[in-house]
Order: sequence, then structure tokens, then C-alpha cells
Amino acid sequence: MPPFQFIERPTPFNSKGGQTLPIFAVTPAHIETGTIDPIALDWAKKAGYKAESGSLLLIPTAEGHLGGALFGLGTNPSEHPYITGKLARALPAGDWHIETAPLTANRLALGFGLGSYRFDRYKSEKQPAGTLMIPRDADAADIKRQLAGVFLARDLINTPTNDMGPNELEAAFRGLAAHYKAEISVISGDDLRHNFPLVHTVGRASADAPRLMELRWGKKGHRKITLVGKGVCFDTGGLDIKPASSMLLMKKDMGGAANVMGLALMIMDAKLKVDLRVVIPVVENSISSNAFRPGDIYKSRKGLTVQIDNTDAEGRLILADALAYADEEEPDLMIDMATLTGAARVALGPDLPPFFTDDTDLARDLMESSIETDDPLWRLPLYAGYEKDIRAKFADITNAPAGGMAGAITAALFLKRFVSHAKSWAHFDIYGWAPSERPHSPGGGEAQAIRALYHHIRESVR
Repeated sequence: MPPFQFIERPTPFNSKGGQTLPIFAVTPAHIETGTIDPIALDWAKKAGYKAESGSLLLIPTAEGHLGGALFGLGTNPSEHPYITGKLARALPAGDWHIETAPLTANRLALGFGLGSYRFDRYKSEKQPAGTLMIPRDADAADIKRQLAGVFLARDLINTPTNDMGPNELEAAFRGLAAHYKAEISVISGDDLRHNFPLVHTVGRASADAPRLMELRWGKKGHRKITLVGKGVCFDTGGLDIKPASSMLLMKKDMGGAANVMGLALMIMDAKLKVDLRVVIPVVENSISSNAFRPGDIYKSRKGLTVQIDNTDAEGRLILADALAYADEEEPDLMIDMATLTGAARVALGPDLPPFFTDDTDLARDLMESSIETDDPLWRLPLYAGYEKDIRAKFADITNAPAGGMAGAITAALFLKRFVSHAKSWAHFDIYGWAPSERPHSPGGGEAQAIRALYHHIRESVR
């Protein structure tokens, strides 16, 4: 299998024109009142079709050929805004168009696109899929760029570490930068020792050198947007090794990096008027004779000393150096994303990522963008009362507070220590994974919060 490279995925839309098969998206009321195509209605009644949410009924022609399809929206279509994602996985191969649907064109097309995703890179047989004629009143360009960003994040996370180690993640990063003519720089190996000591410390035990990757795009003088993503390509837990069951999904521990790359793609593709900077620390938290140890104390880029009380709390260490570095340019908005704590999953589950910020206006705007895009988020507090928990006995702060309570909050408070100059900052503790199939996702690696963030950033610079 060749190393992962950045490649724009083709979208599941038919742009060639020509004859396409009709899809009638209907509710039970359409069946009951007979307000759909007579041939489709007659077939639906003969088949006992109830238009339940996500259900598909193929319609034959009089000659017995495939003539179209009925797709059920259920009694409350707004309950599942991206229900057309199920349609993308259920349709047989062919070219289709939506004949009728009580949904907005953008929501219909975006749902179909999100649900069409397949990660079949390692499959011997590829399953053919149907394509959809994108509705004329949909914003085709914006839908396609959002899908490209989401698919990039999903692809990066789903790729196993043997093909997505630090070298391959750098190759994908370079490919993304080249595609949008962005500037890129990479500092790796022992060159990190003095300026990014925590990144070097965490990654030095791996056969693949640790590195700090940076992308710059846009125009000076525009709003300075900085994205920071955790890039732990695999996390054994280090010397505080994880049990096997906890290690199974650790290929996704670079989900923060994958998501900021997907978000950066959307921003650059839309040519937003921003001064964009992306900073990603990349490591593999491995075990070797030179692995960092519990009880070690290291000085960070910012000068704060950190006591290592658990080598499995490595993500906040590499983010600390990256945030301190990114913060030095005083960005207008700095966002960091990381698959950071199990505590966030216990609190909110896998589908609802929390974010932390002291900026009330930003928090309000992010929640509004979340609702507007149906990209769920929830604000958790940077509660100052827990500051005492990150104090260390022999250093300035600890990377793993004792007791295990409020773990998502104490992790956010740890990161906050490394942000001093950014005008506004928010930390996202994402899961980066969908444990089960949903209408807009087949399960597996997932983009979280980036559609909401893209919407917020786009609106803020208009």
C-alpha cells in the first residue's frame, strides 16, 4: 500500500447531465394524501410502503426496468437533518436526481454527500455507488468544499498507523499545502530539542522522528486565524502502557491534526479573507530505552516546568509547546483541536464534542454556528477552582492531576497556561470517531466541529 498522499476525493454528484432516475423524498402524509407521482403512489400502496425515516423503495417501469425510487423522511423530517445520507448508501449504482423533497437543497445535497463516504482503500472489491444530480438551487461549490474537508479528516483518521505515521502525515500536510499554494515549514528530530522540548520528549522513542509542522496561507493584514492540532499518530501510552482494549483505536489519536487540516482545506478553498496559520506537533508515543518516564521534569517552550505523572497524558505536552509557539504571534482567533481526554467522552459521549473558552461572545457565536450547521458542540467551563489540581509538587504544573475528577476541565486548564497573547482562544476536546453508523456517516473516523467552525470563520470575515 503506497504512503498516504493528499488527494481530492471525487464528490458523489453527477455533473455530466444526461438522463437520471427520479427520487421522490416523501413523508407518510404524502402517501396518505396521494400528493406524489401517481405511478410511484400506486407502487407504494401495493408494496405497503410507509415512508419511514431512511427507508427506500425502488420503483419499476411497466417494462420491469428500474424507474425511480421513493425515499422516506418519516413524520418529522427535521429530526434527522441529514437523513439523505442514508439514501447515498442505499441507492443502487446509477445517476439519480431528486424529483420532490420537503428539504432545503443545501441540506439535502450535503446530507447525501456526507453519507456517501466509504473508506475502501484496503478492500479488494470496491462497491459501486449511485450519484446524485446536485440541485440547481444548492451552493454546489460550498457543499463540495465542506465534503472535501470532512472526507480528508475521515481518511486521515481511518488510515492505520502503518500507513499514517509521522512521515505519512507530513506527506499529506505537504500535499494539502501544495494544492493551495501555501507556505510550509517542518522542524524535526533533534532540532526540536531546544525550541520545542516537550514535542521532542514525547516523540523521541519512535523510529519516526517527532516534528513540528507549520502552514501559512492568506494575506497579512487580514484576520489572523491560527489552528493547532494534536498529531499523535499512535499512542501506546508510553511506559504507562495502555491495555490492549484501550490501544485498539489509537490510530485516531491524530484526530485533532486531521480535523484542523480538514478545516484549513475549507478555509483555503473558499478563499476566505484571513491570515491563516496551521501548527501541528506530530509524534508517535512509543516505548524504547529513551522513552520519557513518570517522574521526569521538563521545561516547556514557554519556560514552565512540567512534572510527568503519567506518560499516557502526552497530548497536552506536545500541544503546550505548539500553543506557546502559535500564541507568540498574537492571533485574533486561535483554535486547538485534540482527541485529548476520556473524561470528555464520559461527560458528553462520542457525538458531542465539548469546547472551552473564556470568550463569551465567541462561545455564543460557536453555539449559533453549531445549530445553523447541525454540527453539535457544547461549552464546558474553564473552572478556576480546579487550577489547584494541576499544580505539581516538584515543578510548576503536572501533566496528570491525581484523583481523575474533572479530567477534561483540568486538561483545558493545563493548555490555558500556554496561551497568553491570543485575542480569543478555544480548545476542542474531540473524539474523532463515530462508533456506529449514522445517517450522515458510515462509522469510523469522523470530522467533528469543523463545519461549525468554518461557518463561524466565514461569517466573521464577510
